[in-house]
Amino acid sequence: MRCISRQLSAILVCTLSSFSVSPLFADALSQAVSTENKMYSAAASSQKKIDALDDRTRKMLESYRAAARQNKTLLTYNTHLQTLLASQEAEKTSLNQQLEQIDFTQREIVPLILNMQKSLIDFVRLDLPFLPKERQQRLQSLSEMMVRADVSNAEKFRRLIEAYQIENNYGNTIEAYRGNITLQGEESSVDFLRLGRVALYYQRLDGSETGAWDKKTKAWTLLDNEHRNAIRQGLRIARKETAPDLLTLPLDLAIEVK
Repeated sequence: MRCISRQLSAILVCTLSSFSVSPLFADALSQAVSTENKMYSAAASSQKKIDALDDRTRKMLESYRAAARQNKTLLTYNTHLQTLLASQEAEKTSLNQQLEQIDFTQREIVPLILNMQKSLIDFVRLDLPFLPKERQQRLQSLSEMMVRADVSNAEKFRRLIEAYQIENNYGNTIEAYRGNITLQGEESSVDFLRLGRVALYYQRLDGSETGAWDKKTKAWTLLDNEHRNAIRQGLRIARKETAPDLLTLPLDLAIEVK
């Protein structure tokens, strides 16, 4: 458009120059053409400025949108971090409480363990004298462990409970085993028959003598020969050499061995 206007102005000047005009009119016309050219130049310059401003505005808008997205991401991340910090603070409080409870438990469990150990020793001492060597070795092992600093209280308690469980199982089983016993001042090898914790019997290997542990006198009592076969049958049942059966033993009632 600007080029066409300039061409028209040039044509108009040439056309007018071919005619006879006054110098004043020609000067005015020349000023008008010059003004128009300046206007076109100014318009072009303004357009360049507008285009430059438009580019800057678009870049600023893109920067703003990028900053807004980043700000939203940071807000979300900060919220997540606050949640994590709150959770960590709660866990820290819980751990501190547990540590305090552990200290309290450590102070309380040691007397408990020692009392349980003493009770177990007294219980075995007052119980039927079956498997004396095995049971005393277990108690001795516990006593040695109790004074060891390299063994935790938890392990001591576990071993103690394990010993209690073993002793408890003795009351629910029937057992036959061979061992030595002092009879009439002499040590003899005999077969023992244990019926739970109800009774403990012995019989010489040749079957010539049968006896039982007297809970009242805390001594071995010789039984009549009429009980010899019943004890022998009980030994066979305990060894699973024969089927369970009723046994008539020197008690207030017959015991069914299972």
